[in-house]
Amino acid sequence: METYGGRRDQAERDAITVEIGYALCSALFAAAVLFGAVAGPALLFELPGMVETLLLRVGAALAPLLFLARVISVLMRFRREGDQPSQPGRTNPDS
Repeated sequence: METYGGRRDQAERDAITVEIGYALCSALFAAAVLFGAVAGPALLFELPGMVETLLLRVGAALAPLLFLARVISVLMRFRREGDQPSQPGRTNPDS
């Protein structure tokens, strides 16, 4: 993704910005869905105290982990796609 001199052009900077935004939004959505699935029953139903506490804590512990895993996986995939040669069939841009 780097051009001569290590500088990026505007299109590359825009692509990175969009990818970061997508990573953050999709990670937030996935973490919210996970938290709702795990802790939702504790919030909606009358459960015994220990079960309610356990579900809330497990949901609160897993949601940030999923958030980080999703952000890292999206950004690593974007980085890996940027390393592809510009012309099909070539293994090295200088070949």
